[in-house]
Amino acid sequence: MRFLIFNHIQNARESLRSNRGRSALTMVGIMIGVASITTILALSGGASQIVRTQIDELGGNVAVVRPGQVEMAGFEQLTQLPSRQFATSSLTDSDVQSIKRIDGVAAVAPLMIITGAIKGEDEAPTNTHIVATSPELEQTNQLELRDGQFLGPELKITTAVIGPQLAVNVFGTEEAIGKTLTLRGEAHTVVGVLERTNTPINYNGVDFDNAVIVSRDSGRLMNQGVSQIQQINVRTESVAVLDSVITDTNQALLRNHYGEPDFTVLSGADIAQPTSELFTAIAGVTAAIAAISLIVGGIGVMNIMLVSVAERTREIGIRKAVGASNSDIVSQFLIESLFLSVGGGIAGYIIGYLLAFGISTFLTFDPIFSWEIAGVAAAVSLVVGVLFGLYPAVRAARKDPISALRQYN
Repeated sequence: MRFLIFNHIQNARESLRSNRGRSALTMVGIMIGVASITTILALSGGASQIVRTQIDELGGNVAVVRPGQVEMAGFEQLTQLPSRQFATSSLTDSDVQSIKRIDGVAAVAPLMIITGAIKGEDEAPTNTHIVATSPELEQTNQLELRDGQFLGPELKITTAVIGPQLAVNVFGTEEAIGKTLTLRGEAHTVVGVLERTNTPINYNGVDFDNAVIVSRDSGRLMNQGVSQIQQINVRTESVAVLDSVITDTNQALLRNHYGEPDFTVLSGADIAQPTSELFTAIAGVTAAIAAISLIVGGIGVMNIMLVSVAERTREIGIRKAVGASNSDIVSQFLIESLFLSVGGGIAGYIIGYLLAFGISTFLTFDPIFSWEIAGVAAAVSLVVGVLFGLYPAVRAARKDPISALRQYN
């Protein structure tokens, strides 16, 4: 049996080598499909990994409170995004005060995110975030300052801390201390510039390099006196008290919300889970679209194998005449089909990662290496080889040896 398989492999190599150009073109379809899927999975994995890394760097003593129940799978999140954007947050200022009173809590920072007209010497992009929060955000997120100081109770509400890239966009320089920034028609003095983070993707949903941070009072004035809190960041005194703080937070917020669990308290890897699942869902959809090229490539494999069967009809007749069984013929041509698909898959996997690293030079994160991606590439290649190579192999096995021997070409 082992000798037969080795013989089939040798025959497959010789057959493909004798038609190198045709074999190479047949592999292209598989290669494009596997390369597309590899690129998508590597980049989406890198985007998810960057959020998990941020959580780990915070030290393990951070929890976040978000409105609503975060229990949806990735594809459900995609369908619910539009409605969630227009939903009113269930989190209130009373919730913030209740969390502050819990034993073991070191800092609490609510995030109220607003978008609006932002002008300095130049106008900021229209999607720039204004983050209304408390001075504790510096502690909960471990934000570092490049220049100046962070928000504080001693400062006027018309002061702001801005990201370094936003400073460049509106003032032409990161040296922006003392300059005036107009937010929704109100003049604010810049008192601090953040250190560059290069993390536009994060669990806060805010690119701090391009954001403006103002006090909660200023945020309320910009929002007609209404406090719309999208997230509450909580830092505990130590990792040891995190679980008890989460339990107490759930109990306190349930009392505030009359027993209605319309919020979620997350910690550790769970903070990154909604973002990771969303990227996984997006990657799954785009990978499914990219897989269309695999079907085209598989049809190419089937076509070339049917041509090969037609060209080698006499060879099939001779093999069957000297005792080869139908299963031997099926194995011979199936192995040849697998050579084509696996060869294209290996090339596609390598090219896919080269593309992923090329694209990542324009992004703020690197693609991720994982055995899962290699496994997907290998599985896809094997499935295509078997699925589209089986029919030509069976067709070859069913040939009548006498009729096949009459063929001279």
